[in-house]
Amino acid sequence: MQPLIATRPSRGTPTKSARPEPAKTPEQSAQEKRANLISRAVANVQANMNTGKGGAKPQPDGERVKADPAPSRAAYRMQRVMLTPAYRLTIRVIFPFLIALVVATVYLSDEERRDNLLLTFNDVRNQIETRPEFMVKLMAVDGASDETEADIREVAQIDFPISTFDLDLDALRETIQGLPAVGHASARIRQQGVLEIDVVERDPALLWRSRDGIRVLDKTGIEIAELDTRAARPDLPVVAGFGANDRTEEALRLIRIASPFADRLRGLERIGNRRWDVVLHPDMRIMLPDEQPELALERAIALHEAQDVLNRDVAALDLRLAARPTIRMNAPALERWRQIKDVYLGAGN
Repeated sequence: MQPLIATRPSRGTPTKSARPEPAKTPEQSAQEKRANLISRAVANVQANMNTGKGGAKPQPDGERVKADPAPSRAAYRMQRVMLTPAYRLTIRVIFPFLIALVVATVYLSDEERRDNLLLTFNDVRNQIETRPEFMVKLMAVDGASDETEADIREVAQIDFPISTFDLDLDALRETIQGLPAVGHASARIRQQGVLEIDVVERDPALLWRSRDGIRVLDKTGIEIAELDTRAARPDLPVVAGFGANDRTEEALRLIRIASPFADRLRGLERIGNRRWDVVLHPDMRIMLPDEQPELALERAIALHEAQDVLNRDVAALDLRLAARPTIRMNAPALERWRQIKDVYLGAGN
């Protein structure tokens, strides 16, 4: 039996293992695939980096070069700028406004164009304002007397027909409320072109007799009207004297207190713009103090009910001093009193 001699294989001849390679498991195959994919991805990244720096990526012979889908640095920055709110505001609002402003400035720089534009605008406005549905044809006044209605029509000074756009209802209402007899007024435009004025007149409460004549006052002292004679309003009480129109509320309270002898009440007179005198018929006065005149008048009424003072022949009941009321007799009563006194004294002698 011949011995085995080991021989060196030639360089061009591939060598074969004496033993067969063991079979790979699925886990080993998967790990090998992942390793190949990672190595290929790393190679592609290095190739892209070399290409961006100016280097040329080696390509196999006959393989087509693919374009890089990533944007350039300038394009990326421009896209970032376009996403900012300031850029969108400029493109959507500021830029169109500047264009419109420039166009309008250039167009209106010509005086003839401006005049034509104003004439066109005024013509269109006049056509709209003078349409029949915007015209007011007449005025109706509700809640006012004939005299007050005449005053309202006089101060309104409206030439009908007139457009509603030319009517200032607030100014008209203020003008009507400025009339002495008007306490409150409202103005509105109804259908069919009617201007409706609703008026609440002041209620007359007193007659104020002064040097300038007789005037009708409301409860706040505002003058309503002027009368020629007292007989024109016999239902209203009379006050007289300087400053009586400024104390109308106090005068009305005194008149209410004097209601027990309302048939004899002729009025109140303001004395020195300080106090009141209650004037009764016939030619009798109750002289009230300047402080608490209501209380003094109530005392006078109580005194009259107790002693029938006001039915006697007296000229005045002086209550200016609360601790010492005084009765002033008239001339005939004083003469009779003196006669009685003389008779009494003569009989005593």
